[in-house]
Amino acid sequence: MTRIALFDPASANGRTKLLLDSLQARRGRVTTMVRVLANSPAALNAYFSFNSAMAGGTLPAALRERIAIAVAQANGCETCLAAHTAFGKEEGIPDDELSLARRADSSVSQDAAALRFALQVLKTCGRVSDEELAAVRAAGFGDAAIMEILATVFINAFTNAVNHVAETEPDYPRV
Repeated sequence: MTRIALFDPASANGRTKLLLDSLQARRGRVTTMVRVLANSPAALNAYFSFNSAMAGGTLPAALRERIAIAVAQANGCETCLAAHTAFGKEEGIPDDELSLARRADSSVSQDAAALRFALQVLKTCGRVSDEELAAVRAAGFGDAAIMEILATVFINAFTNAVNHVAETEPDYPRV
């Protein structure tokens, strides 16, 4: 049982209902974490709006999923690790790449650079060295992509924290 009440999607109205219905249609379920977030329509809206905005960015969904996996692994969030591994599989990421993402690595050098940078951003709360910033740039990431890496790190750190505070159980198979 979670330490934060699970919002009942059947009682939703307005924008909250639209968001939860959208998730139900897209994923076939409203996850425990989202039911926790839905206690605050503002937090739920922020989460969905953030993810919607990121989908229109320059980073491919498969790289965002691997960043989410690296962050979940680093933060010890089994719920997010399970979910993003499942989402990564939906994106067609091979199992070996999903495993490498848990170590902030990839067989693709550009992706490996992004994952290493993301982990340093997480560990240092953005206080990366000049060398680390130069390395991600040298791998081909411009300022827009760097900002999207930061955004992906911290939306996932947020959801990791939601799961830790609420003590949610994974909705997807554990990794």
